[in-house]
Amino acid sequence: MINKYGKVHVYKKTNKEIEKILFSEILEKVEKPGRYIGKEYNEIVKKSDNKTIKVALSFPDLYEIGMSYLGFKILYDIINKREDALAERVFSPAGDMEELMLKKNIPLFSLETYRPLSDFDIIGFSLQHELCYTNVLNIMSLGNIDIHSFKRNESNPLIIAGGPSAFNPEPLADFVDLFVIGDGEDIINEIIDVYQLWLKEGEAREKKSLLKKLDKLSGTYVPSFYDVNYFSDGRIKSFQKNEQEVKTKIKKRILVDLDSAPFPVSPIVPNIDIVHDRITLEIFRGCTRGCRFCQAGMIYRPVRERTEKNLLKLADESLEHTGYEEISLSSLSSSDYSQIDSLIEKLVDRYQDRGVGVSLPSLRIDGFSVQLARQTQRVRKTGLTFAPEVGTDRMSNTVNKNVSENDLYQTIQYAFKEGWRRIKLYFMIGLPTETWDDIEGIINMVKKVEMIGKKMVGKKFSLSISVNAFIPKSHTPFQWVGQEKEDILKEKYNYITKKIRSKNISYSYPDTKLSLLEAIFARGDRRLGKVLEEAYRMGCKFDSWREYFNFNNWETAFQKCQIDMSFYAHRERNKEEIMPWDLIDCGIKKDFLWLEWQRALQGVTIDDCRSSGCHNCGLQEVCKKLIETKNNKEADVKECIID
Repeated sequence: MINKYGKVHVYKKTNKEIEKILFSEILEKVEKPGRYIGKEYNEIVKKSDNKTIKVALSFPDLYEIGMSYLGFKILYDIINKREDALAERVFSPAGDMEELMLKKNIPLFSLETYRPLSDFDIIGFSLQHELCYTNVLNIMSLGNIDIHSFKRNESNPLIIAGGPSAFNPEPLADFVDLFVIGDGEDIINEIIDVYQLWLKEGEAREKKSLLKKLDKLSGTYVPSFYDVNYFSDGRIKSFQKNEQEVKTKIKKRILVDLDSAPFPVSPIVPNIDIVHDRITLEIFRGCTRGCRFCQAGMIYRPVRERTEKNLLKLADESLEHTGYEEISLSSLSSSDYSQIDSLIEKLVDRYQDRGVGVSLPSLRIDGFSVQLARQTQRVRKTGLTFAPEVGTDRMSNTVNKNVSENDLYQTIQYAFKEGWRRIKLYFMIGLPTETWDDIEGIINMVKKVEMIGKKMVGKKFSLSISVNAFIPKSHTPFQWVGQEKEDILKEKYNYITKKIRSKNISYSYPDTKLSLLEAIFARGDRRLGKVLEEAYRMGCKFDSWREYFNFNNWETAFQKCQIDMSFYAHRERNKEEIMPWDLIDCGIKKDFLWLEWQRALQGVTIDDCRSSGCHNCGLQEVCKKLIETKNNKEADVKECIID
């Protein structure tokens, strides 16, 4: 097979041959060889035979990024607990490693056994954002796997993808055999069971028959079973099934009882530093605060909690099996956990003598959050991070943030009073209805926070300000809105830069071209597949990394394919337009999202349904199941649903 570099791979090397070349000819020449050697504490290496289903869990980014994701670890644990299956890990090699692999003619391999990627039965990609798509293609190519799904038959690995970006799967429709929509731990065993049954069919089995069987599972989407028709102006006219028995709508999988769900208490301890090198305890999943720009707050609904008793048990076991010195309480808004105060107090009391700290990565802007953070700082002091998102109360109402300017100032005063000297603030520009007065609001807010710091603690403090461009995402109330044009975003970034210069303030913002590309693929359809392939062939990869990002190649790819970037990024949609992701049912009704968009235009807010009552978003039946789950202790949810 000739790869994109014009070189021919010889993929007949065994695991042992790959291991020998790796250790004798490659590792000493690459940066961070620990990315590629495996042999980590708690790594699982299983014996296998022809009946063992071999799953490669692939994260399309560097090792230290992928090893930080909890979902990746959960699936690894679930699969490896089966007697008839195994899971091994594959990550994107850095540029230096990739060049040596091509030079030495070895395929991409797993960390556990150095098994070539093409020797696996199933390859599962974790799609955390749209800018990893070229890495998906590169991983397949480096593993001697054809990137086009229609060219792969039953002798090739089944390519699966899941994660938040799978909620608009269309840009990858030409390359992925099967998408998993929703909670992976709720479906992974079913997929392996179906694969095992398909294998038993022997000579009669073919790839299409496997996909038909998998399509019968709830939460699976096989893009090759659907054709897309378009109007002359480029809008989608219809989705048409080319296999009559397949689903009309793909409903996401929802793990109702999170408390009894599998959880990895013996996660792999990496040999090198990774982004989040600590125990991660998912205290609850989902969020119903209703921020209108936030895709995660929509697609992960409803809120499902783990009990305090279970979390303490998981913390004990995880510390025993890893030796970590930090526990991170993971969720979309940690201070919203119903027992958060008690949980933090018990965790800190339990482990502070051992030097084990507790961290809260996501805090709301209120005094209660600072009190919680104060509890965690009994072991070690860190900075505080808040996300006001916007600079005026008007914009706060538009995005349904339900946080006022005064809330922020009071929280900042309390934080300085309690001894914090490093504070990070995250903002967003280019949001719907935004005016220059709202930009001035961000500037004034930053200056006011700086003034509070100077008044309370003098000059010995630092503010880190990060401003990102709004990117419209699928399944949100803002999915109909066009992204703001690049020249306007640049003007706003530069204006903020000039206005907040100070020794106390560090300021960062992303490349506007990166934001443009993300916006294109976030709401793109399957016609973008040919652009993606063209850009990949020209060398595009690691597009979220500034040092790799090559926008000129992307521009050329769009031009060659005669596809207009603005059609996807800047064009506003109307209510009747068929969206590329309309086949995917995330549980939230499209009518509810449209109603929220109209409320945004009017500056009307709604409260969290767990305290104010049900807003009829579409998940009522699931919420009723939550009430019936004996482990669910959320009394306020019960009242919400009863109302």
